[in-house]
Amino acid sequence: MTKQPGRVPAAESDEPAVEPATPSGRPAPAPGAAVLALLALGWLAAMLWSTREAITSAAAGITAISLSAFALPGVISAALVAGAAVALACGNLLSRRYGDWVTLRFVGAIGAGMVVGLAAALAINLTYFDTSTTNVIAGTTAAAAIIGGAVAGARTAPAVGAVATAALGTLVFVVAFSPARDPLFDLFGAGDSQKSLVNAAKWVSRTESLIAGLLAGLLAFGYLSWARRRAVRRDPGAPALRWPAYLLAGAGPGLLLLLAEVIIRIGGRSLLDLAGALSEADAVAQTSLGTSRVDNGIWVLFVGALTALIAFGRTLSPAHSDDDEPAVADDSAALDTDQPDPADADPAGADRAR
Repeated sequence: MTKQPGRVPAAESDEPAVEPATPSGRPAPAPGAAVLALLALGWLAAMLWSTREAITSAAAGITAISLSAFALPGVISAALVAGAAVALACGNLLSRRYGDWVTLRFVGAIGAGMVVGLAAALAINLTYFDTSTTNVIAGTTAAAAIIGGAVAGARTAPAVGAVATAALGTLVFVVAFSPARDPLFDLFGAGDSQKSLVNAAKWVSRTESLIAGLLAGLLAFGYLSWARRRAVRRDPGAPALRWPAYLLAGAGPGLLLLLAEVIIRIGGRSLLDLAGALSEADAVAQTSLGTSRVDNGIWVLFVGALTALIAFGRTLSPAHSDDDEPAVADDSAALDTDQPDPADADPAGADRAR
């Protein structure tokens, strides 16, 4: 059989055949989950230690109850993030060893959250005073860690890792923001009147929530971008996460803060009621703090989601429609060079030109 001219047979080609990369179909793991778990556990230990120091340094009785109620939200939020981070690290290990089993991953995530919760509850019972408030803190902390582990059992591990990273960064920022509150009170016109103090406190809280939301959105976007680069290096055909994943990751820290508030109001109801019954001022303070925490969670939710979505949108290239015509290069010089001279084509015209 004759060969067609200008075509090289596949068997005689010098270039090896390269098959296009196809996605493996397995969900990508959460990168850096082990480091994130260590950081989250360290933050939980720091919150437990600071709460213990505040309670033991106070006078026994009324002051200890009030301080326990004030410290409970920080411990619950840290337990949520720690349970989720440890469950992510455990899920990565299970995926590498046993493959992508959704049921096994979810059970392992809950088991990891239980281990974190039981360890935190045991540490509280061994180091805190043996009171009814201690048991409330221990039980609520264990429940929060288990719920955090259940959240990490989702199939999209990078999105959960982004939520845990952004939430941990938000919690650290709230503590680091404490020295800036007094100057901001003065800046927003806090004076001797009760009205000026309330207005200043409102604007300080909004400023803190706004910055925390921006930080949460940027951290979530940065984590997902890093996870995407690692996934592409491992598998060039790995599917990219779409915009809902970035939206959820940016809103995740705010959702965790609101979830922590639900856990506090259910599991820690007895402690909050006991602290609010101490005096009328304590009752007003507990109500005001609860409202402030809810407002802070809502602000972080919406600002974080919007920030992550805008950051993702800036990475998208404009879409090209079929009606767009390709740019035509300027070939005038080439045309002038390739076009024959009229004088060469027509000798009579050349004589007339002379």
